[in-house]
Amino acid sequence: MPRREHPPLPDDRGPRWPTVVAVLCVLALVVGVGAWYARDRIGLFLGEECRATALEESVSFRPNQMHHASTIVLLAVKRGLPARAGTIGIATAIQESKLRNLSYGDRDSLGLFQQRPSQGWGTEEQLQDPVYATNAFYDALVKVDGWQDMVITEIAQEVQRSGYPTAYADHEQEGRIIASALSGHSPEGFVCRLDGPTAAGRPDTFVQALSEETGQAGTADGQVISVVAPDERHGWAVGAWAVGQAKARNVVRVQVGDREWVRGAGDGAMQWRDADEPVPAGQVRVSLHEG
Repeated sequence: MPRREHPPLPDDRGPRWPTVVAVLCVLALVVGVGAWYARDRIGLFLGEECRATALEESVSFRPNQMHHASTIVLLAVKRGLPARAGTIGIATAIQESKLRNLSYGDRDSLGLFQQRPSQGWGTEEQLQDPVYATNAFYDALVKVDGWQDMVITEIAQEVQRSGYPTAYADHEQEGRIIASALSGHSPEGFVCRLDGPTAAGRPDTFVQALSEETGQAGTADGQVISVVAPDERHGWAVGAWAVGQAKARNVVRVQVGDREWVRGAGDGAMQWRDADEPVPAGQVRVSLHEG
């Protein structure tokens, strides 16, 4: 009588690879969805960041650094200087201070541009004021004959009297990208991912800074500041400046025309979106935290 073959018992079959693979795929999907939710909704794993995008490239810095960048670029816009001035200002500040308002430096150098009181740039207190320091830099820049056509290494030597003028060229493209995004030449080119505000916004100080740094007048209605810019480009410049100032001034929303940026800790804050209530092109609305 032939011997009857019996199929192996379930426990004897070894690992069920299709089942194992399916379980691993489900787990990967669950982990992936959870990571996306944590990243996009609550900002877990992500730090604060501001990003400028122009010329098909992006540059990122910390919010406090881009805060100063927005001041540097918008003061050039306010003064009616060509876009190259903002590029030079940003490249210089990156090289000199990494866009930080330093209270120290080589010998008596101070501030964003590492200007020296002993060389007649101003007092220590003045050079620690980013607005004063930036205007002092532009005052010196525009006195250089032919500065618009000079390479940045030559400008650095004329204005800053730098010991390392060639180093400025390393930051020229970064300066060009940041200046383009902040000056309104690249609409929607400037965004920040930020933690929640720490206090109520101050409409009075915001309107004062708006006038001092951008030259535009703002009207406050509660915690909302409205600006009517002379044209669409200036509207985007003001909007980008407001995003750059958002962390320090407790801004939660910036609207330019029919587009808006909404503060958040996730990736949603790294893009502009359609506004619920559009306003005419060139008009800007900035909402401050209620507190």
